[in-house]
Amino acid sequence: MSKSKIKIVDDLSLRAEIEQTIEKISHVQLAQWALSVARHVMPYLEQELANVEQVEQAFKVNELWQVGQATVHQVRQAGLQTHKVARQCQNEIAKTAARTAGQAVAVGHMKEHAIVASDYAIKVIGLASGNNITSITEERIWQLEQLQSNGK
Repeated sequence: MSKSKIKIVDDLSLRAEIEQTIEKISHVQLAQWALSVARHVMPYLEQELANVEQVEQAFKVNELWQVGQATVHQVRQAGLQTHKVARQCQNEIAKTAARTAGQAVAVGHMKEHAIVASDYAIKVIGLASGNNITSITEERIWQLEQLQSNGK
């Protein structure tokens, strides 16, 4: 199991199971899953920014990539635009939700961004819940269920 690139409180056994499952699905399925993870924490970004059009546009670029209608370069640029949104945020939870989106979009560029997006979503839940391990574990279970259903 790889170590998280960001500091988070986590359910390490569920993270390990997610990592193992990631290895078994296609690049496109992984991108679909990462976007679902990002969308799951979007309400935390929307609490600070009413207009998240840049993020939605980035999601659309990734979705176009999934069907061969956008390039890897376009996906990478869209992910970078989403990180600009994160830098505009004052609230750490909203900023982390935007970073989740940026990593999720970037999965089209590199598969490795998927676990980072997943970890950022865990950080969002941790920040929002005061690092309540029950809330964090519930998010990891949800992520794993989404991943398993996406891989079918």
